[in-house]
Amino acid sequence: MNLTEELMHFPSQMWDRVLSKVKKAVVFMDDRCAEALHWSRGGAAAMLDAGARNIKPFSSFEACAKNEPKAVFVVSTMLKGRTVDIIKDIISMSHFQYCVVFTTVAHAVHLFANNVSTEMEGVPVFEQFEEKLCEWMGNMNYTAEVMHIPVVFSLVSQQMLLTPTFSHLFPLLLSDLDKINAKRPEKKRFGSLLDVDMNSLPADLQIEIKSLTSSLNAMFEATGTREESFAVGPLSRLIAGELSNHPLARNRRKTAQNKASIIFVDRTMDITGAVGHHGDNLVEKILTLLRPLPGHVTDVQVDMLELTSQQRTPHSQNTLAHGCLAQTQSPPAQTLWENMLTSKQKEGVMEVRRQLVEAASKEKLPVKMSMGRVTPEQLSSYAQLFRSNFGALQNHCGILQLALATSQTLRHPYLARWDSCLAFERLLLQALGDSEFSVVLRQLLPLMKPRRDEASTTSGSRFAEDECGLDELILLLVYLYSLADEAQDLQEDALEKVERELIGALTLVITQEAELSLLLQKLTGCENPNELTTERVHNAMEDMFRTLRGLSRTRDHLKQLRHVYSASDGVHQATYRPFLRQLLEEVFQGEKRECPDIEYMSGGLTDLLKTGFSMFMKVSRPHPSDNPLLVLFLVGGVTPSELRLVKEVAAATNPGIQVLVMSTRLLRPTDIPELLFATQRLTPDIGV
Repeated sequence: MNLTEELMHFPSQMWDRVLSKVKKAVVFMDDRCAEALHWSRGGAAAMLDAGARNIKPFSSFEACAKNEPKAVFVVSTMLKGRTVDIIKDIISMSHFQYCVVFTTVAHAVHLFANNVSTEMEGVPVFEQFEEKLCEWMGNMNYTAEVMHIPVVFSLVSQQMLLTPTFSHLFPLLLSDLDKINAKRPEKKRFGSLLDVDMNSLPADLQIEIKSLTSSLNAMFEATGTREESFAVGPLSRLIAGELSNHPLARNRRKTAQNKASIIFVDRTMDITGAVGHHGDNLVEKILTLLRPLPGHVTDVQVDMLELTSQQRTPHSQNTLAHGCLAQTQSPPAQTLWENMLTSKQKEGVMEVRRQLVEAASKEKLPVKMSMGRVTPEQLSSYAQLFRSNFGALQNHCGILQLALATSQTLRHPYLARWDSCLAFERLLLQALGDSEFSVVLRQLLPLMKPRRDEASTTSGSRFAEDECGLDELILLLVYLYSLADEAQDLQEDALEKVERELIGALTLVITQEAELSLLLQKLTGCENPNELTTERVHNAMEDMFRTLRGLSRTRDHLKQLRHVYSASDGVHQATYRPFLRQLLEEVFQGEKRECPDIEYMSGGLTDLLKTGFSMFMKVSRPHPSDNPLLVLFLVGGVTPSELRLVKEVAAATNPGIQVLVMSTRLLRPTDIPELLFATQRLTPDIGV
């Protein structure tokens, strides 16, 4: 196996260690670990095949019967606080004689959280917890095992690994800097996010970063990798620096044979690409329009009712298991998923039809191939050919799930909103180069006025299916503010006036909503429209605009890669220039010029000496393209469109270097407002 294959195999190897302990056990697993298992090994089936008796949620409301003496806990949090309380509750209500606890958080991080030196021998925190487990089981002679295994990575694609455990880790914004400075003496306050050091962060965020770098170190240790770390963005600098200074990493890099470069990139370097609808990608639309699987960040629910003879009723959703996108057991389905993920929508849809027809032909089903445009009705009719043939359903279940996901997305009533958003984004993009920012922003005001009577729709919203709803309007605001520094002029007085009008208009529209979307619930802190007050919504909108203001300054510290916008020159229209494309072209250009925006973070004393000598003689610093493998780690998420972009740029500019994408999550446009306005970035949930 080459290095890329070894890295891809790492998640499965880690799960093998967990699966070796689950025989005859009831397994309790939290959502983050369940999602990692779902993509890497196929979910619950892997546990049951390994001999587990049952799989249950990690909850204080769960317990086991007398005839279930063994339990295995798999958690993504520290063995402290709330996590410990839940384990104790489950054990206290059960009759266990043997408990195994797996945590994804390394022992050294547990010591750090307890303010203990990380140079202690052994694993005293885990040993003490083993004693507690025996105490809770009621007999100190019973068996308890506690160990760290980094099951944090998900193999979502052959060129991408995700980390569900860190799905809510997001780069800091200027509003976060204000919170950090508020707790510091005036003379010691930071001027920018780049000045913030690791020790100045809240303890919970330090623990989150140390957990991530510990998992990355474990992966590089297992694959014998010597990495050179680079960073673009404030949080990426802290993560790369922490990885470089990891106590175990220094020894590993002295002996490791495989070489790789890893560039950490803050998502905030390009918010435009994450909220924009310009991505011509099928998976991006599937993720946006279909409901997420309960407890999952990435995967969605695929309605499988079409493959049964059951009639659709208000309760039919609860009687049939949903399909999903993760297909780990079927090689043809895996190939189809890769194609859908990394190709344009038209190519992806045609491949879905081709694979569906091929599967039907193999089963000798009466399929009629059509060479014209692919329609959702056509895909559904092909899928329904499998309905009465259980053997065919079993053989091609993976392809059928992906085909139904495609069909349900293409006929989704809100698909037209995607095109409406794209049209508005194109108009706003052209206007930015010609007008003041406040003038461009004002163009959104007419969209924020009630246009329909509530009785005219059944969805509870006054917006038609093809109109931008409130969620889409917030996306357009994020899109615009992420490009604000590219506009002709930012006149403060005019901008403040328009912002006040927008806040008032949004407050009015939200308070008149009959049903709140998930995003609006998180923004306002209200699950029910009856809980809304004008003051509460107005305050939420003011907070949102304070955060929006900071989006235009996320690239202020960059010298070369500062712009993602090309204004119209009279011949060509204004265009969006993806930050990742610019970054990769800079990395892969043949001259290996040093880019001031890609900061080298693995340097020690030797590199400091090199920097000093470079004043007198030519000394080159390490370059990301020096090694045969480039790992691109996007902190805060990556979109399917960006995955395709990375693949295309790498193939076109430097086919000799392999590129592996890692990220905290696979993004849909609607994720960004939640991460910006409704996520505790400074105090992530670490289970304490």
